[in-house]
Amino acid sequence: MCGRSSRPEGATATPVLASPHEQVRAGGVIALLLVVPTGWTVRLGVVAFSMAIEETIRLPLGDATMLASLALPDHASVEGSVAGPGVIVVHELLGLTDDIRRITRRFADSGCAALAPNLFDGVGPKPICIARTIRAYHHGGGRALAALEAARSMLSLRPEVDGSRIGVAGFCMGGGFALLLGRQSGVNAAAAFYGDVPDNLEGVCPVVGGYGRKDRFFGNKGDQLARRLDALGVTHDVVTYPEAGHSFMSQYEGLTAILAPLSPLHAGHEETAAEDSWERMLDFFAEHLSAPAE
Repeated sequence: MCGRSSRPEGATATPVLASPHEQVRAGGVIALLLVVPTGWTVRLGVVAFSMAIEETIRLPLGDATMLASLALPDHASVEGSVAGPGVIVVHELLGLTDDIRRITRRFADSGCAALAPNLFDGVGPKPICIARTIRAYHHGGGRALAALEAARSMLSLRPEVDGSRIGVAGFCMGGGFALLLGRQSGVNAAAAFYGDVPDNLEGVCPVVGGYGRKDRFFGNKGDQLARRLDALGVTHDVVTYPEAGHSFMSQYEGLTAILAPLSPLHAGHEETAAEDSWERMLDFFAEHLSAPAE
């Protein structure tokens, strides 16, 4: 079942020290002695490893295909395992990065099969694909939404997945697309984080979300989303975190990690907001993507 993953006692705030590729199918949680540069102190750290089964696939899309990252729970390969819920992961403006793959694996570690299509994998240079994708969002359709619907259809037909228990989770640009896909039949819950709010939310499924108040572009979108869902009578759990900015669930590296907090978005990882959002989202999915009572 898609829900909070269990952790060993004392590992509540586990720092992820391994690279994303080193985490794949390594399995479990181990202790590691780290020598820190401040003197001769030796500290005990904890390294978290994903047990997800991860592969890169091509998603059929009309006469073409689209690159996508698939992550399955480790028990999916066990003969006789029961089909579980699935989640479509919609990436941010940076595309299908290693960080989005990390998020996809975390869903799998929590019991959900997860599929993240690369919406920028199209004909032409990447800037053109980005512009086309953003235009599709504002028109409420186009190739990007067709790709997400194709991803939902493919995921629901996999033997590891119960096709009646599909959710979607989007981040940044993907947050708006998650709400668009949440209006479609066959989606039971949508998670929207620090993205835009579509003009039309009629028919949207239950929504969980999170926004950062320090984000000067999208910081007030959470309040707007909650008001509109209230007016529509849609079940929701939307929180705006005063201490966070944009992309607070991301774990940027390199130059992006340095420059992102300096932008008006005040983008960057915020541990408290990120972990609370994961907890709320997995609990919300556990409720709305649960198997029907027999």
